[in-house]
Amino acid sequence: MPPRWLLCPALLLSLVAGALAAAEPSPRSCAQELGRQPAQALATRCRALSPATHPPCNAANSCALMQDEIARSCALFGDGEAAREPGCGPLPSSAEAAAAVVQRYYQALDARDYSTAWQQWGLDGQPGNSYEKFRQGYARTRGVQVTLGQPGPVEGAAGSSHVSVPVTVKARLVDGTRQTFSGHYQLRRINDVDGASAEQRRWHLEGAQLKAER
Repeated sequence: MPPRWLLCPALLLSLVAGALAAAEPSPRSCAQELGRQPAQALATRCRALSPATHPPCNAANSCALMQDEIARSCALFGDGEAAREPGCGPLPSSAEAAAAVVQRYYQALDARDYSTAWQQWGLDGQPGNSYEKFRQGYARTRGVQVTLGQPGPVEGAAGSSHVSVPVTVKARLVDGTRQTFSGHYQLRRINDVDGASAEQRRWHLEGAQLKAER
């Protein structure tokens, strides 16, 4: 009788998980999204601003990931120093910076960079959801684009700032179905107070109200 190979359950689960991960499409690179030269220019800008020892500033990563690292770096500077850095764009505390988070969120989703999209909700991700369920929620989405409206005014309450950003979202599913949603995202940041970390002072998604258009 030929020998039978037995695998312990833990090892079997590990092999299955590895196979699933290998079958999962990788995020689209910034070079694929923008072209080699624009992607390299973004990577150079990212490296110039990032204080990280090994920043994710590589054209092989998604554009959204590099733009998120730029935004993180500029938030570390604060409004005063960021205003003097030509690579920073809108001031970290501005409504325009909040709108950029929404833009970056959908850019990451479109590139299948679900990790970067998840982080736009903050360090703990989307409230009331798990990363795995979040990722699976977009498994049938082939592409997604967002059009932003004019952000509302920045309003403060209890040491935090809030702003609403109107959106129109167009999604295309793997079966060719097209969907359109409209509504707004609510974003929040901790004000520049003693004890607030740079991550807390960044804008993050807090909630969304989207409705399918018929």
